[in-house]
Amino acid sequence: QVQLVESGGGLVQPGGSLRLSCAVSGSIFSIYSMTWHRQAPGKEREWVARILTTGKTYYTDSVKGRFTISRDNANNTVYLQMNNLKPEDTAVYYCFGVVNTKDYWGQGTQVTVSS
Repeated sequence: QVQLVESGGGLVQPGGSLRLSCAVSGSIFSIYSMTWHRQAPGKEREWVARILTTGKTYYTDSVKGRFTISRDNANNTVYLQMNNLKPEDTAVYYCFGVVNTKDYWGQGTQVTVSS
């Protein structure tokens, strides 16, 4: 019954910003961690950002200083604020979470950065 539903993707110009959301729904007993991944056509899925239960965050080098991951624990939602977007950021973005000790993936949301 647990599912992760993403939103917020779309088309944005280089240098622009987007905020992705991933809402966790269902019977939730625990959320161990939440991460964002992305995958461009023909490329391997890439880890982008992670947030721990403590609030500690980690980022892949290519997005450091531009992306911010955060959580709204009251609403079981994780966000990815993406600033100064580049064409290289174009990909399908997926959220991942360990919920009730099991792994769950969102369906993905398309982010396209183009002028």
